[in-house]
Amino acid sequence: MNLPNSITMSRIVMIPLLLWMLSPHFPWQGPNGQAEILASVLFVLASITDGLDGYLARKRGQITTMGMLLDPLADKIMVTAALVALVAYNPAVVKVWIAVVIIGREFLISGLRSIASSEGFTIQASELGKLKTVTQIVSVVSAILAHHWYDWQFGLLVIPVRWIAVAAIYFTVLVSTISAIDYFVGFWKKIDHASNDRRKSFVLSRGKSASTP
Repeated sequence: MNLPNSITMSRIVMIPLLLWMLSPHFPWQGPNGQAEILASVLFVLASITDGLDGYLARKRGQITTMGMLLDPLADKIMVTAALVALVAYNPAVVKVWIAVVIIGREFLISGLRSIASSEGFTIQASELGKLKTVTQIVSVVSAILAHHWYDWQFGLLVIPVRWIAVAAIYFTVLVSTISAIDYFVGFWKKIDHASNDRRKSFVLSRGKSASTP
């Protein structure tokens, strides 16, 4: 197994560890928010590996079928696991419908990409998709921290952790919805174009067959 695939596998291994940290059975629960800090750090590290494995695979020329399968799978499972856990861990911030919308968007895009691949074209990640990834990381981390802190006070500086978490999660829902529509429009244009090409090819082939003595 090459280095990029090993990094992807490490992200998959982090998933049960994250769920353990977000459960009441995690042993290092404490008054200083140790569990929340550890879970946040772990999710950030997993998010970093998401970009690192793809970068290394391209740079080292180690793009493999296994990596193409595992990388998006690891991303979807990580996001799904974090949101489902947060519905129970911090329901004041992450509502059930919010998790359904964000997770549903992930599976919708995966489905569109699978159909696109079978039709012989790809759907490139848009800027909205990249923005969604960033806001998703911020929303998950802030929702974890908001389980323990309402705000952070550093002298006169006050960081509203709970407000940031709520704002980030709703902004993620908005960006996820808009980016899903953007992906769908792009997919529809390409699939429609591919269908027209097939129809033209079919007409031309029938025309040649009819003209053949």
